Amino acid sequence: MVSPQKNNSETTTPASFTSADPTRWWRMWWRSLPPTRQDRLAALAPLVSVAFFMAAIIAAFWYLRAEEVDRDQQALKRDVEYAQQRVRLRLLERQEQVMRIARDLAYGDIGTAEFVNRAEVLVTQYPEMQVLTWVDRDGRIITSYAAPTVPSEQLRMPGEKLQNDEAAKSFQSVKDSNHLVYTQPPVRAGYNPPLLQFHSPVMGTSSFGGTVMAEFSLDNLMRYAIPSDLLARYAITLSDGQGKLLAGTPLTPARIKTNWHTLAQPEATEYQIPVSPVGSDLTLKAQAYRTSLSMVGNGMFWLVAAMSLLTAWLLMGTWRHTRKRLRAQDALIAETNFRRAMENSVLTGMRALDLQGRITYVNAAFCQMTGWDEKDLVGQMPPYSYWAEHDYEYLHSKLKDELSGKTAQGGFQVRVRRKNGSMFDARLYISPLIDARGQQTGWMSSMTDITESKRIRDQLAASHDRFTIVLEALDASVSVAPLGSAELLFANKLYRQWFGSQTTGHLQLVQQGGLPAERSESVDDEDGLMGLPTDSLTSASSNNAEIYVAELGKWLEVRSRYLSWVDGRLAQMVIATDITQRRMAEELSARQTEQAQTASRLITMGEMASSVAHELNQPLTAISNYSSGMLSRLEKGSLTEEQMRFALEKTAHQAQRAGQIIQRIRSFVKRSEPNRTLSQVETMVDEALELANIEMRRRNVRLNHFVAKRLPPVMADAILIEQVLINLIKNAGESIDQAQRPATQRYVELRVVPKETEGQAGVEFSVQDSGKGLPPEVQERLFEAFFSTKNEGMGIGLNLCRSIVESHQGRMSAENLYNGSEVVGCRFSFWIPLAATQEKGDNLSTVINPNTRNPA
Repeated sequence: MVSPQKNNSETTTPASFTSADPTRWWRMWWRSLPPTRQDRLAALAPLVSVAFFMAAIIAAFWYLRAEEVDRDQQALKRDVEYAQQRVRLRLLERQEQVMRIARDLAYGDIGTAEFVNRAEVLVTQYPEMQVLTWVDRDGRIITSYAAPTVPSEQLRMPGEKLQNDEAAKSFQSVKDSNHLVYTQPPVRAGYNPPLLQFHSPVMGTSSFGGTVMAEFSLDNLMRYAIPSDLLARYAITLSDGQGKLLAGTPLTPARIKTNWHTLAQPEATEYQIPVSPVGSDLTLKAQAYRTSLSMVGNGMFWLVAAMSLLTAWLLMGTWRHTRKRLRAQDALIAETNFRRAMENSVLTGMRALDLQGRITYVNAAFCQMTGWDEKDLVGQMPPYSYWAEHDYEYLHSKLKDELSGKTAQGGFQVRVRRKNGSMFDARLYISPLIDARGQQTGWMSSMTDITESKRIRDQLAASHDRFTIVLEALDASVSVAPLGSAELLFANKLYRQWFGSQTTGHLQLVQQGGLPAERSESVDDEDGLMGLPTDSLTSASSNNAEIYVAELGKWLEVRSRYLSWVDGRLAQMVIATDITQRRMAEELSARQTEQAQTASRLITMGEMASSVAHELNQPLTAISNYSSGMLSRLEKGSLTEEQMRFALEKTAHQAQRAGQIIQRIRSFVKRSEPNRTLSQVETMVDEALELANIEMRRRNVRLNHFVAKRLPPVMADAILIEQVLINLIKNAGESIDQAQRPATQRYVELRVVPKETEGQAGVEFSVQDSGKGLPPEVQERLFEAFFSTKNEGMGIGLNLCRSIVESHQGRMSAENLYNGSEVVGCRFSFWIPLAATQEKGDNLSTVINPNTRNPA
């Protein structure tokens, strides 16, 4: 029981005595009992105390006995694992030697005799290896060497084939997988314990060449591999996967006993483990011998127990008091360790100052940032060692504000000097340090390294400035607005000059350019991005259009693309470039081209004037002759009605012929806007030949032509194509004149045939002459503007011809014709696509740029 002095010395608050101090309740209960009952309980108190103490002694005994058994079991486990490692190393050494023999057999370095010699050395040197056998790829034994102690039934004879046993199964497994295999055959009644088998494949350069089979004696393996001290302390056995004994002698299983003798004679402990690398087919098992009495049978234990009874009362009191102190100490240590670990794990530097500015605490992060140790910093007064020298005045003022309580909520930025002299930027946050009694004892500062974040912010600010400067200096209007919203996210200087700061200009450019800028109206369960062009959203290409803005009086090229804005919204960027000057230049160029084409036709007709005059002279002469004849006959009175009708018909025919020639010339030379229509190739060729034949007849040149039947129509300006054909035929006639060819070689051939170029169907026009061809220096500059080989030529004919062909999406080329090494003529050809292909290209050009004009 607790003494009154002890009772009076303890003080516990009423609110916590039931949980914090259980003896308080016991003392109060004891005082409330009558004296007689106190005496009875006082008499029973020693017995109760002894009973409790004996129970503790018995519990301690069972605990110690369990500890003893566990120690024995752990020692047995360690020894068995050590023995298993020794057996494993022994097997691995033999395995390496057998694999070396198999490798030499695979490379053909040894034969049968050498194999037997090496097997004899291994069997003689290592007692556990009993048999070494060489098996070919078909499972037939080539040769075998066995120890003299091997029974006859376990011997393997040369030429014998492995039967359907464990060796044959292992051989087939090695043959299928080309891997090493250990096999422990099962124990059969009436036979000697089977030998452990190991098969190593003999791998040739390209295929399986058999195995080398080694058989081990488990008795010898256990005797020579396991240390003798372990064999002396334990009954060690080797058994197969079914638990059948293979080697060693086990102890007799102890009978189950229920009397007190079991305390003095504990049962033997045992432990088993599979032998690697064999696996679960071979198990090493050990049982500990009973070498001494247990702890309970030892007299010293009872002596200690008797002495413990004498001090039980003091031990109980001391134990209770000590247990309280240990619990409090453990709780304090755990709480301290937790707080220390939490402080050391944060990345923010922590620093505590007292009210005079002395450093009282720094955490690991603060030391790591500054490079100073805790012992160097704690106790310092300002100026601190991590202050930058040139910032002393600023830092002193900040420290003064800090100690006086003038702290900023967002902290302030400072430069901190590391121990190695380098500097970094940091941000300090100050808060008062309050103790458990609610009194301020100092100031707590947290410091964060902002060097990297400040560098990134500076880079971002510089990048933003550069980006803004570039966009503001662009000679194009740039605007960004979210889809379906009137908000303008960005606009550069030129946009603001043209349209102000509103979204009106952006939407006007989008609308006039035909660019989608709104989401389609759909039901709530549909995708909000329906109706947008998926190709623009999924590719980096942009939409282009050329529009005229009347308010600005400018032609603008508008380009648009979709992008994800910084807040995740889908936005549309529109770039508008002023192309007014370019459009004016294009229109001027188009007008000049039209004038050049007309001038070229006039020049062509001027060059053909004598031929046309000669051609017109024939019908005019015929008309004059018919008129004179009729007048003379009228004077003579011999003109009949039938003769007059005949003469008038002939006169009308000749007049019609002259009119057609004049009309054809007028149609050819008149100035007209380009007019592409669906034209028949045969019609264009016939009309061109009608004028070209006049020139060819004057030059005494035959004009042959071939036009393929059933040619599809082409989308072309017939007058321009006729101009190209007439120019090429006229140039061919001039080339023949210059070459002064004889009459038999004065011909020009026009061929019109279908031809497919780069996968597009079209029609090829070719004009072939029999002149002297084109010199190399002329071929290089043939289609240049204002280049001509004629003394009076302007050099615009072929250049215009090529421009006309290319405006029809065609190609034009020229080449010399050879007979051996001699040039016998020249061939000009041009190709234009058919109407369907051309319309498809025109439609594509219109979609990309609907305002692009035909350069012809």
